[in-house]
Amino acid sequence: MDTLEQPNLTRYAALLPDTGEPGFGVYVHWPFCAAKCPYCDFNSHVRHQPVDQERFTAAFLKEMATVRQLSGPKTVTSVFLGGGTPSLMDPSTVAAILDGIGKHWHMSDGIEITMEANPSSVEAERFRGYRAAGVNRVSLGVQALNDRDLKFLGRLHDVADALKAIKLARDIFPRMSFDLIYARPNQTVEEWERELKEAISYAVDHLSLYQLTIEEGTPFFGLHKAGKLIVPDGDQSALLYEATQEITAREGLPAYEVSNHARPGAESRHNLTYWRYGDYAGIGPGAHGRLTRGSMKIATATERKPESWLDLVERDGHGMLDQEQLGYDEQADELLLMGLRLKEGVDLARWQQLSGRDPDPKREEFLLEHGFIERIGNSRLRCTPSGMLILDSVVADLAC
Repeated sequence: MDTLEQPNLTRYAALLPDTGEPGFGVYVHWPFCAAKCPYCDFNSHVRHQPVDQERFTAAFLKEMATVRQLSGPKTVTSVFLGGGTPSLMDPSTVAAILDGIGKHWHMSDGIEITMEANPSSVEAERFRGYRAAGVNRVSLGVQALNDRDLKFLGRLHDVADALKAIKLARDIFPRMSFDLIYARPNQTVEEWERELKEAISYAVDHLSLYQLTIEEGTPFFGLHKAGKLIVPDGDQSALLYEATQEITAREGLPAYEVSNHARPGAESRHNLTYWRYGDYAGIGPGAHGRLTRGSMKIATATERKPESWLDLVERDGHGMLDQEQLGYDEQADELLLMGLRLKEGVDLARWQQLSGRDPDPKREEFLLEHGFIERIGNSRLRCTPSGMLILDSVVADLAC
């Protein structure tokens, strides 16, 4: 396997400083993929005829105008182009979308603009076009660093494609991240450690490392239910997770969220907006949003099927099917659910203001005694590494 030169770890984008505040993000969902991966339950669709990008671009811009009326004036701190496979978009489409965001909200110099890309759809000319449009961070869906597992995961690229994409991304974009999936069938801790160390030698500043989960409605779900797909059990998954934390911390990319690792200062600003429970506009088929209006927070959700969304936007100015007002208890639960994923934990004063109460002392004492949570001074509460392994249970206990 070809190797890459060590990255220049001092080469970061000139981002706005992270104040620790949630900020305001804009998420744009491009719903199309060249192929549907067997583990994926995201809102992604394969179309065998070319997508009318001009028509979809006009719809994105039209829905932005509606969402801008809901959000009011905001300063955007991050933009995320997700999917699907946004790197199937023409650079001119990306440029028009970013220009539209700048028209409807204020975009300061130095905001983070991330685009997801698959190695199979990467071309140098397209990457340069995305960079010229304003994208300053790319997130690559590498998923594995051996061809056997890439084939198992249904990916269209091989390792050679992945390495080419990583090199191009490092050469063209100020910041780059890539994803890997672990806890794959028959994967040993030793194999994962070797693969992870190799990944770290390529990564500039950020890695997203996810355990393979079997989601209902996917081809993998049917295979797993039939006993034809065996994934690591709980004990093996815990060993793989612990190895992940140890190696990334030792190599200078500690976890700042349960599945995300970064060199200090290179955390994903957009994802921090979600986890810090900030507001964000969701644009496009199947996109979700959270928008504060007065004392209420509105949860928005759009039509998932691309063509149906397109018809709705052209008729009504938006594809939103739901605008639910979240009560204080619901907001408090969401704040807890999102914030406990972070190493920095949850702002207790904010949670208490929303929920109108303190954490249940008996439940908190139980979790403290068993080493699942810890206080950071008097102002924050966070999960310990042991607590991260049972995060859902911890959240459920504290939210009661």
